[in-house]
Amino acid sequence: MKALILVGGFGTRLRPLTLSVPKPLVDFGNKPMILHQIEALKAIGVSEVVLAINYQPEVRIVMLNFLKDFEAKLGIKITCSQETEPLGTAGPLALARDKLIDDSGEPFFVLNSDVISEYPLKEMIEFHKSHGGEASIMVTKVDEPSKYGVVIMEETTGKVERFVEKPKLFVGNKINAGIYLLNPSVLDRIQLRPTSIEKEVFPKIAAEEKLYAMVLPGFWMDIGQPRDYITGLRLYLDSLRKKSSSKLAKGSHFVGNVIVDETAKIGEGCLIGPDVAIGPGCIVESGVRLSRCTVMRGVRIKKHACVSSSIIGWHSTVGQWARVENMTILGEDVHVCDEIYSNGGVVLPHKEIKSSILKPEIVM
Repeated sequence: MKALILVGGFGTRLRPLTLSVPKPLVDFGNKPMILHQIEALKAIGVSEVVLAINYQPEVRIVMLNFLKDFEAKLGIKITCSQETEPLGTAGPLALARDKLIDDSGEPFFVLNSDVISEYPLKEMIEFHKSHGGEASIMVTKVDEPSKYGVVIMEETTGKVERFVEKPKLFVGNKINAGIYLLNPSVLDRIQLRPTSIEKEVFPKIAAEEKLYAMVLPGFWMDIGQPRDYITGLRLYLDSLRKKSSSKLAKGSHFVGNVIVDETAKIGEGCLIGPDVAIGPGCIVESGVRLSRCTVMRGVRIKKHACVSSSIIGWHSTVGQWARVENMTILGEDVHVCDEIYSNGGVVLPHKEIKSSILKPEIVM
């Protein structure tokens, strides 16, 4: 069985982190975002993953070099299909047609690389077989459907009737969750040009009554921007507690759900949590307070610093008694000096912060 992951995009909403690596390689829960998806696909028997990437030549090189290690570790084939112009969300499927089609006639998965969930892919295969349609999409329930395209479907069968884009009046609360299982025949509907799978391809399949939707159990989040990334981390760690709590840190200085890489060092008298991820090689000195944050590989948090609702990029330093909060995002190799306050600062890589950031702003 095969799968295609739509990597696309330039990751502008997750800058400054995406100035150092392509968005799918940004760490989430102590491993690259895309690895969560590849591992889930491997677990249900997918043997080949095609990454549909944009036309920046350096992206292909970085992605493939990075994922070569994981190819061997996971025992799964990873290839790239690179567009020469932006092709939307359906065009990349036409471009990768030869990689996706084989003699088996089996359906293939398509995933958006920003989506984090419990990936109930096995259940989706069973659902797809049971309804006999041409395509299955995963939908998730949201509190504010007016921000999204809403999927109108039959509750009992899951048959999709139509889509309503950003409805002004309430028509339903289920939205496209960015996880699809498609028969190879869907590729015959897609031309090699910029095309939207959500707005052009799926409505036509729905009109022929061959599109079905499965309601996603468990959590879902599009983590393509910082606020949603932090929310997604909370949901992911909560799911870990329910499914494999042995991966969570235990001890008197941990509160709530926290994951700490085994190579990280944590000093005396710290209070860490809830909803914190501490990456490989990090050093957290004594008396530090961390909550609702991600601390990426090689970071040093010095004595008595406090970090909350923020993302600390690779190899950065937060000085003694510094306070970093309110969606502060430090790019790679940023150094916040002692006793500095950052209120929502977004700091580009390789900077030293010597004066406080009193209101949310971008530091170039």
